Amino acid sequence: MMNFISSNQWLALTKVSVLFLFVTRCITLRGLLIMDEVHVVPAAMFRKAMERISCHCKVGLTATLVREDEKTTDLNYLIGPKLYEANWLELQNSGYIAKVQCSEVWCPMSPCFFDEYLNLANKEKRLLLWTMNPNKYRACEILIKRHERLGHKIIVFSDCVFALEHYAKTFKAPYIYGKTSQRDRKHILDRFMTQQNISTLFLSKIGDNSIDLPDANVLIQISSHFGARRQEAQRLGRILRKGRKKTCEFSEYNAFFYDIVSCDTREMYYASKRQQFLVDQGYAFQIITKLEGMDDPELLFSSEEDQLRLLEIVLAAKDEDALEELGDNDDFITDRLKFSFKNLFAAF
Repeated sequence: MMNFISSNQWLALTKVSVLFLFVTRCITLRGLLIMDEVHVVPAAMFRKAMERISCHCKVGLTATLVREDEKTTDLNYLIGPKLYEANWLELQNSGYIAKVQCSEVWCPMSPCFFDEYLNLANKEKRLLLWTMNPNKYRACEILIKRHERLGHKIIVFSDCVFALEHYAKTFKAPYIYGKTSQRDRKHILDRFMTQQNISTLFLSKIGDNSIDLPDANVLIQISSHFGARRQEAQRLGRILRKGRKKTCEFSEYNAFFYDIVSCDTREMYYASKRQQFLVDQGYAFQIITKLEGMDDPELLFSSEEDQLRLLEIVLAAKDEDALEELGDNDDFITDRLKFSFKNLFAAF
């Protein structure tokens, strides 16, 4: 492919989410345009950008060719037909990516939380109730302690920032979300990657893309974007890089993905939908109906009094606290870049 690029042509290697940084050169020059995360191109503003970019050849790359709006077929004329697709399990068996075990952990709702869940019509509060279910905290505590003892590096994901902050502060762990400054993000990530005493990191949806943590080998998901299949796959990708994965004495796997779900809630439906892309790739989710150690009275929120105090916090929260932060999804990127594209194209 590289042989036909002459000296007066230009090779653009870029993620589509930062495409605007390169548009000025692409408009006036000809060459080969290679785009990573090409699945976002069908979004309105990226589509508009592609119509204005002139180049000899377009090549798209993505690990997750899936969209909830089913517009992936639009890539056939926006970029071109799909030329090759590698199966994830084949890459795993060939040793290119980590060998991961996927598990769905079922957590019964505590009685006081479930009563409120059944009686409330407010969708935002119901979401907070299943996300901050005391038994989720307990399951998360068991998994964190288990893998910390093994020297593993753990990422805990939560789309709900209200829950993210409460979980992270409860476990006294660092966390990163949209409002975290770039300086603090770099500092926290550096500490997580280099210091043995920082083994657990909490991330909002901003960690779904473009964060390279090759040593992380455990992912725990406590809150996600409803039934988003691509998000599930992108998050799994955070622990698929080979890095310096530690082996596990009780398992043949060297990476572990846990989706903690509150039983008898709407979250169970979303969980099954999210997993579909990974199932199509050949992964199987083992269902853990009762996590070993859940009866330990020393775990967080073991007493009814502690659970009621947590419930008061949830019920006192505002409806907007249940909303997700703006992240690196198509709509957010579109809004963020609209002004930049408008001014940029006006110059031509």
